Amino acid sequence: MQRVGAVVLAAGQGKRMMSDTPKVLHCAAGVPLVRLVLDAVEDAGITEVVVVVGQGADMVREALGPEYTYALQEKQLGTGDAVLQALPHLSDHCKEVLVVCGDTPLLTSETLEKLVKSRQDTGSAAAVLTGIIDDPKGYGRVIKTADNMVEAIVEESDASVEQKRIQEINTGSYVFTKEGLEATIYRLQPDNKQGEYYLTDCIRLLREARRPVTAVVAPTIETAGINTRQQLAEAEQVLRERECLRLMDEGVTIFDPRTTYVDKGVQVGQDTVIHPFTFLQGKTIIGKRCVLGPGTRICSAVLGNEVTVQDSVVVESTIGDQCQIGPYSHIRPGNVLADHVKIGGFVELKATSVGQGSKIPHLSYIGDTIIGADVNIGAGTITCNYDGIHKHKTFIEDGVFIGSNTNLVAPVSVRKDAVVGAGSTITKDVPPASLAVERSRQAVIPEWGKKKRKKEEYDE
Repeated sequence: MQRVGAVVLAAGQGKRMMSDTPKVLHCAAGVPLVRLVLDAVEDAGITEVVVVVGQGADMVREALGPEYTYALQEKQLGTGDAVLQALPHLSDHCKEVLVVCGDTPLLTSETLEKLVKSRQDTGSAAAVLTGIIDDPKGYGRVIKTADNMVEAIVEESDASVEQKRIQEINTGSYVFTKEGLEATIYRLQPDNKQGEYYLTDCIRLLREARRPVTAVVAPTIETAGINTRQQLAEAEQVLRERECLRLMDEGVTIFDPRTTYVDKGVQVGQDTVIHPFTFLQGKTIIGKRCVLGPGTRICSAVLGNEVTVQDSVVVESTIGDQCQIGPYSHIRPGNVLADHVKIGGFVELKATSVGQGSKIPHLSYIGDTIIGADVNIGAGTITCNYDGIHKHKTFIEDGVFIGSNTNLVAPVSVRKDAVVGAGSTITKDVPPASLAVERSRQAVIPEWGKKKRKKEEYDE
């Protein structure tokens, strides 16, 4: 669609959302609404895109990045005015203009392609994407001629009682010939109850000039715009279902799609099994034959093949093949686990590298640490990496055995094949193949319990 340019309307605040965030930046399936619309436009093969911004313009620009052309609508004077601000930014190569709203995240590229093709096939001056719904309240109604062409679009506030009974509604998506759009948009007048420049009046003006306008009925599920938090949640459910269906079609087992939450674009390999209440978010990539969940959240992490994660959180980390994580572990950002690593129950990792075959079985905090291969970290071990001002590194080399209930006070190194006795607080480097023990001598006081009870009886 090289000759088609797109205008994405993203200037509104969305008062019914009751938010300081522009409506189009609220997320569904982990992606801002306007980003979902842009994905559909670009997947339809349209590369020339102008985004109209207004309320929260800087926030929208920052969220979408510099790759788009932006047109600023300083005052909210309606959709016609918004498109008018965008027109000067379209190149001379653009012969058709697709207009879509930035708050319609359920639109698909297939539907947009169908809309453009319908206009081209019929030779119409414009094509309108419509929907047929049981309760059309709040939407503009599509008025048609006897030969099923579009005669006009009437906004709810301007519609007569009879027109309000019409169930075919305007979805806010159109494609115009650029020539037809330019011939009508400069003639718009705010002669309506809202005092705005309606883009829909371009349809009326085209029809007054006896130029044909066609309609394409979209699947009902795609027509919804997002105006409230309830509608946002409904769109989230639809998008999540689409993502689960996509993964299942690609060979992933999902036991209960209703309780599995997958962000748009997450990648999962064949024969991976996903249990209920699993969240796959951000830029997550999962390998083959993994087992995830139940009760697991993985965010912008990369997992290798045959990884098991149960009742745990993994964030912005890289996990090698055949690793085991959980239950109830927290893998914070910045970790790199080699193959065959075991992270057991109630373990917290932060900015740590763990070598192949090493184990941190349970009840440990390891942060800012480099761990070699075949290391065993005993239960209750912590790295004391923060002195109140700076973070410090701990180095644990290959083959080290760390006894339970050990404190490693960074900066400190435990060299290859060394052993640290249980209950030690290590503040100095441990040489290779040595034993380090730091704890007080055990004292035993005979019959202390009897003496204590006698004292308590006397005191009473």
